[in-house]
Amino acid sequence: MSRLDSFFAAALDRIDRAGQRRTLRPAALDDHGRIRRDGRELIDFSSNDYLGLARHPLLIERARVWTEAHGTGSGASRLVTGTGEPHLAIEARIARFKHAEAALVFASGWQANAAVIPALLAAVPGAAVFTDRLIHASMHAGLAISGTRQHRFRHNDLDHLEELLSSKGAQAPARLILTESVFSMDGDRADIARLAAIAARHQAFLFVDEAHATGVLGPGGAGLSAEAPGAIDLIMGTFSKALGGFGAYVAGSRVMIDYLVNTASGFIFTTAPPPAVLGAIDAALDLVPGMEAERAHLAALGDRLRSGLATLGIDHGASSTQIVPAVIGAETAALDISRKLEESGLLASAIRPPTVPPGTSRLRLALRATHAESDVDTLLNAIEASR
Repeated sequence: MSRLDSFFAAALDRIDRAGQRRTLRPAALDDHGRIRRDGRELIDFSSNDYLGLARHPLLIERARVWTEAHGTGSGASRLVTGTGEPHLAIEARIARFKHAEAALVFASGWQANAAVIPALLAAVPGAAVFTDRLIHASMHAGLAISGTRQHRFRHNDLDHLEELLSSKGAQAPARLILTESVFSMDGDRADIARLAAIAARHQAFLFVDEAHATGVLGPGGAGLSAEAPGAIDLIMGTFSKALGGFGAYVAGSRVMIDYLVNTASGFIFTTAPPPAVLGAIDAALDLVPGMEAERAHLAALGDRLRSGLATLGIDHGASSTQIVPAVIGAETAALDISRKLEESGLLASAIRPPTVPPGTSRLRLALRATHAESDVDTLLNAIEASR
């Protein structure tokens, strides 16, 4: 027992009353879009393993081979013991994949955003920052660490962004735009081509989080940023979603990456990713460019699910990707439907405030290329029966 347990218990009680308490439950991904939880096999509509690579035999084998060749750990921070050849090899591959001069690997997407953003802003004191209102919490954390005030534009409203750029920060030494290419709770896309044009017109630095686009969208699965090569200053993405592994990267100019090596605390003070993780990434990068059939199937599943939700009168927002929200509204109602779906053999987690705005609690439905059309139909039938 700790001296603060009474405060923690009171806080948990408040969370309970608000219908927002979360718990950890043992689970394991299975093949064919399934997950095992509490001794049952469920059709999984909550994982971010969009291409089904987390259990792909090539990733498993490459992780084993790289472990045998390089060991189970990396020893320390890369600035302490030296950078291993596997790290440099992966970074070179990522730079080519993202059409960038250089790349840097981090342990997670949260860590990358929370460490890189304050490092960037430390180089330009007084910079003006413009952010989409729905950027990820890790980007907000990075801005909070830096102590920088945001100019927030309405979600995906690039006219509003232009208005802000025309009226704010004109005297700042630099202006930065932060956004995502695919938004994790809504499954909608940013207009990357127009964002790049706006950034160029206003001489603004453009930072795009591609966590949910990498592997799934763009030419060869290289993300939406690949549709505007060279026009985005910094691209962040993860290996833990469509690429089936773990970790994250940032990609951009050589001088910027060298600067981050010297200033990004989440890189400097963190043990480097181990060889098994890097081996899985290497295998995923072999596979992803050739997975056009899987990407087309995933897109078709998204269309099928959105059409079915519309027929049921359920709002799916502006989703156009493998992430499809079924917006329910009240937290208790979303939790109730999620519970009924699990009883029917389907995992569709309820997402509640503060992750999403009050009144927009939802089922965040994440599709996987290993789902069949019949899985989507089963889900729609179960949602209809649960209401």
